[in-house]
Amino acid sequence: MTKKTYSIFGAGAAGLYTAWRLLEGKSKLEKNEKMLVKGDVLELYDWGKYDFSKKKSGTREPGARVCTWHYKDDKDNSYLELGGMRYLYWDGTPKGPGHRLVTKAIEKLDLKKDSVPFNESADPLMSLRSKNMYISDVTSNQPAPYFANNYAQDAPPDDGFTTIQSVAITDNSKPFTRREWCKFYEEGKIKIDMPDSSVYKKGDLLKEIGYWNLGFDVLGQEGFSYLADGNGYSSNVVNSNSAQSFNVNDEFTPGTEYKTLIKGYSSLFDSLFEEVEKLAKQKGITLNYFPNTRLRSILHTKQGVYFTTATRQDPDKLAENKICDAAFLAMPRAAIELVAQASRYSDKEGVDVLNHEKVQLYLESVLMEPSYKVGMFFTTPWWRETLDGSPTYPAKLTSYFLTLEGIAKLKKEGFPSDYLKKIESAKSPVIIGNPFNDKASFIAAVENAIQERLTFKEEKQISTVAELDTIGPSITDMPIRQVVYFGDNARDGKGKKVYGILASYDDIQYATFWKALELGPNATREIPESRDCQPLEGPREATPVMVKMLRSQLAALHFGPQADYSYVPEPLETKYMDWSLPPFNAGYHAYKSHYNLGDVQRKIRKPSQLVPKTDCEIFIVGETYSNDQAWVEGAFCTAESVLNDFFGIEPIIDEKYYPFISPE
Repeated sequence: MTKKTYSIFGAGAAGLYTAWRLLEGKSKLEKNEKMLVKGDVLELYDWGKYDFSKKKSGTREPGARVCTWHYKDDKDNSYLELGGMRYLYWDGTPKGPGHRLVTKAIEKLDLKKDSVPFNESADPLMSLRSKNMYISDVTSNQPAPYFANNYAQDAPPDDGFTTIQSVAITDNSKPFTRREWCKFYEEGKIKIDMPDSSVYKKGDLLKEIGYWNLGFDVLGQEGFSYLADGNGYSSNVVNSNSAQSFNVNDEFTPGTEYKTLIKGYSSLFDSLFEEVEKLAKQKGITLNYFPNTRLRSILHTKQGVYFTTATRQDPDKLAENKICDAAFLAMPRAAIELVAQASRYSDKEGVDVLNHEKVQLYLESVLMEPSYKVGMFFTTPWWRETLDGSPTYPAKLTSYFLTLEGIAKLKKEGFPSDYLKKIESAKSPVIIGNPFNDKASFIAAVENAIQERLTFKEEKQISTVAELDTIGPSITDMPIRQVVYFGDNARDGKGKKVYGILASYDDIQYATFWKALELGPNATREIPESRDCQPLEGPREATPVMVKMLRSQLAALHFGPQADYSYVPEPLETKYMDWSLPPFNAGYHAYKSHYNLGDVQRKIRKPSQLVPKTDCEIFIVGETYSNDQAWVEGAFCTAESVLNDFFGIEPIIDEKYYPFISPE
């Protein structure tokens, strides 16, 4: 048998998962010549150089748009996340919610012991139009500072998502499983009679409507502004495909169980890379890792997949010409478009798949959403109530959140089984998966469900299991947008305590606010943005003017709109990641309206499916064209679907209720 070479371009989530499953996966066919065997070659290229281990050191933590940053770059110190930071935990049940492939990968990599809760506050702080308040404060007596239709300012801002969804979804008609949502993307339509003032009518397909357009139409300008400001994410209200946006915005509802890894989310990719190295060695497969090297151009030829590379040092010059049997483009839209540009002018004879008109149409089916994150470390957790004092508006970070895992733990501890059954079945209010702002309301709900008084011991047991220190966030319409509180999470717990926050978590237009502060008032830009690969280099130190601006807005959030910046102490260290820069040019992506996103997902993963009479082994994997855009899950799912459907590898989990991409 001829030796095979598989080349993966991109060592982020999709690239590493592809490499791992090519080596770890089992064939679903008796005879499968596509499986890697002894003597074959697996190549892994990456434009950056990730710090996978002491032997494979680099400039930043691994994970592409996941980037854990430790204080003083020491892994024993406190950390925060400057990129993707969590996943939705899946409990393993057939119809349970959550990110199934990330959960499964963490289990198979023996990282379950490192998986810890990373949930949101039940009562986040908001500062909107210079009014500071908590979600629980918003009532008809204390409305948010907006003049929205139907008194929407008397309720939390996220209620706007429900109001928009009500044109097509009710509690009885809501898609539940992933497969049902995939069907909704294609068939979902407006089901109610719209008022004469609406530009839409009953029967209009949601996939043909922009979400911003629909939101403005349903909520009006003030109502939409309240939702846009108060939900924290501009990306949730852009003019994306309305059908998919309904599902996306459903992920952020209260009760979603998030988790992360205790060593930082980037540690998942350390483990994946280590496992890839180990499996390749065990199976006699040559693993060649090429950091600081990017895919320059790619063509389908009679000899196989012909590609050229370029180095970080000379990104526009040809470095090598090579041939492989299969190529995996584990990269986002912007990076693929760069490859297409060079491929367009190649002198080599072959089929230029990426520049075919239908492929270009599908490549352009997503919006590129810039994102910007700034992290700060302090000597004290000044943002919360402590024995030493409290800001005027502290972040409420302790809540009570009982899960089925918690029920199992209480069973082991001998908590009365009849009480647990009643707690699990409680409906008014629901207890399982429902966050409570404080201990008193949680215990009251439990006692109402069991119709008994808890003993002192029982109250302590159940409150200890349910107590959760959350990450916030706090939300504002100021350019910092969201603040996420990581606190002191150092691994060894020794030495001087250092507390971290994601001081600014923003996207879309707000990213440009911070970009102008990167150089300071006495500096001239010398590197063109098209050549500034800061996301590959790692977190960059903030200028004094950026730090002062951050302190000013943090002071207004936690101490009131007139508070001086000096209310917030000088940080120990401040660094940022500008995800609008190359090679990603976006923090995340969203589908545009007027596309059949199911067809996009199925066809773009092997783009030659869109080119008549062409079949070539060029594949696209990653979150960009997935069902889970902006999540690691999306990267894993597109890669899994390619390996299952085109390489004969058995699915890692049953996909009956959880298709990895939208099925036909």
